[in-house]
Amino acid sequence: MDFAKTVTYSPAYTLVPTYECFNRCSYCNFRADPGKSPWLTLTDAETQLRSLQHQGVIEILILSGEVHPHSDRRSLWFQHIYDLCELALSLGFLPHTNVGPLSLVEMERLKTVNVSMGLMVEQVTPTLLQTVHRHAPSKLPALRLQQLAQAGELQIPFTTGLLLGIGETEAERWQTLEAIAQSHQRWGHIQEVILQPYSPGETEAWAGAAFSPQQLLETITLARRILPSDIVLQIPPNLVPRSHLSACLDAGARDLGGIGPHDEVNPAYPHPINVELASDLSKAGWTLMPRLPIYPHYDEWLAKALKDAVERWRERIEGKR
Repeated sequence: MDFAKTVTYSPAYTLVPTYECFNRCSYCNFRADPGKSPWLTLTDAETQLRSLQHQGVIEILILSGEVHPHSDRRSLWFQHIYDLCELALSLGFLPHTNVGPLSLVEMERLKTVNVSMGLMVEQVTPTLLQTVHRHAPSKLPALRLQQLAQAGELQIPFTTGLLLGIGETEAERWQTLEAIAQSHQRWGHIQEVILQPYSPGETEAWAGAAFSPQQLLETITLARRILPSDIVLQIPPNLVPRSHLSACLDAGARDLGGIGPHDEVNPAYPHPINVELASDLSKAGWTLMPRLPIYPHYDEWLAKALKDAVERWRERIEGKR
């Protein structure tokens, strides 16, 4: 196999503890107002997860709207997220949590039930706090970058990324990539950087113009120049025209992220079917391969129970190749 022409993806399923969120990003197609979204029960979550046990799913992405850090329900929300991760582990899956900014104590606790975690930086552009992030207190750039530092301190394998086309300039994209690179150079903890092109949805307030495929190609090239070589560049295949996907890989992207039945953040853009995606990529000389939500060189950061779970999955994947 030509590993230089290999692109990876994570066979994944998303659990949403709640869609309620105290932020109101004007481009969001995910959130509900606080108190307007019932929380996913552990019983319903278990039913969903048990139905996936023989479908090849590896990663369970815990993706939640944010309960305010000072809300009297914050501790209940956090415990619910922890319980969902613990449930996913008990049923043989590998959890990856992305639920907004967390305290150092919260991150440290979630490390015990996650093989990796994530949070999008989006952009470090302060001016966005007067536009698309005007009503989104947790999108403060310094707070997002603090999460990268905390993940590094705690040795949590981490995924972050940029949301492209929300009002930032090309120079500001450079600054965001530089900030991510500097964090990784200090801690060595960033597995992947997602380059997510803004794609108009059906329920958002903003309705900006889509980030163009040509701009995405240029940003991939820029990111590959700025980021350390051991950080993998990820692009979401449901947000990239099929005619441009191979060009994005040629430019330096090497991962397609979690692919499952539904994109909760971009519900108007269905994920491609794996067989069809693999066929398209094969015609362009690329081999699509599944991966775990933790890269092998980070396995040593895990506690024994998590490391054992990861090793079992590695053996299963290797046995199928």
